[in-house]
Amino acid sequence: MAKAQVEVRRSWRRRRTVTAYREGDKIIVLLPARMSRAEEEHWVEEMLRKLQRSETRRRSPARSSDEILLARCAELNAKHFAGRASPSSVRWVPPMRTRWASCTPGDATIRVSERLREVPSWVLDYVLVHELAHLLVPGHGADFWKLVRAYPKTDRAMGFLEGLSAAAGLGIEVEGD
Repeated sequence: MAKAQVEVRRSWRRRRTVTAYREGDKIIVLLPARMSRAEEEHWVEEMLRKLQRSETRRRSPARSSDEILLARCAELNAKHFAGRASPSSVRWVPPMRTRWASCTPGDATIRVSERLREVPSWVLDYVLVHELAHLLVPGHGADFWKLVRAYPKTDRAMGFLEGLSAAAGLGIEVEGD
């Protein structure tokens, strides 16, 4: 995080709180205008640390290898499908042009686009639950969506993926019911 460009914005309306967030490649730190330069330095460092911890916590460890991705699928399968949706393999693949992931029920394989390596863990979990559901119900009918919507962050994750696709100009559509 040390290489990130940091922009400090001061406000006379801001009295006590300090906030930091990412805006593209920049990190924006919002401070009260009355704060001294020494206090600014302290709070910028502190907020960069907090932001890094927060972003690290949100990223899924499953992004590191196919084996860990398969293990995450096993956890989600046990939790959401009572162990009924067991893939034979789950692997990261080069970015797909029209999909975030795909499943072949015939051989029980799941492929996940490397574009998802940096998304928050709850988004990756949604994609894995979506693909695991295909092992039980092919297509996107009502029975399929009933299974997928058991994942509590389905709508939120679909919105995240729609935003990601739009922002990057990918044209990948997120299928709803």
